[in-house]
Amino acid sequence: MMKSGALELGEASKGSTTPNTGVNRGVSILDFILRLIAIFATIGSAIAMGTTDETLPFFTRFNRFRAQYDDLPTFTFFVIVNSIVSAYLVLSLALSIFHIMRSAAQGTRIVLIFFDSAMLALLTAGASAAAAIVYLAHKGNTRVNWFAICQQFNSFCKRTSGSLIGSFGGIVVFIMLILLSSVALSRR
Repeated sequence: MMKSGALELGEASKGSTTPNTGVNRGVSILDFILRLIAIFATIGSAIAMGTTDETLPFFTRFNRFRAQYDDLPTFTFFVIVNSIVSAYLVLSLALSIFHIMRSAAQGTRIVLIFFDSAMLALLTAGASAAAAIVYLAHKGNTRVNWFAICQQFNSFCKRTSGSLIGSFGGIVVFIMLILLSSVALSRR
């Protein structure tokens, strides 16, 4: 008689974890999809910025003004940061797939939260620094004689501004990834 009561209690506790497992699996699938979106956003930003180049003819064909992303160390930092974050995201897909198969895993989710937070900070630093330079390119600063170059280098400015959109989109996705992992840990 006592065994059947314990068995019923054990089955009841098993049944109560099944809905959480289903929710965690759904969270894990959403995590995987968001990682794919973040990969495309960050690698797209790195490629868009890394291929930014515009040349303006001057009076002769020997004198030309040229703007490239690597003329500014901040843009080089931006490309490197987005490349590092993209590589991390590709590697983290393995753990994301593992979480889909074993949705109750806790240790690897904590590891992902830690590294996702580090990558969020790195991506925010790169995007913010590049945004400051893009702002100066568009508006200039007359107090220190920095002139707005976007009237002359229109294509260059459009590509750099567009690459910032992907990077800031990646920041939003990382925030959502950290929140999703936290929700999955709290539902255990």
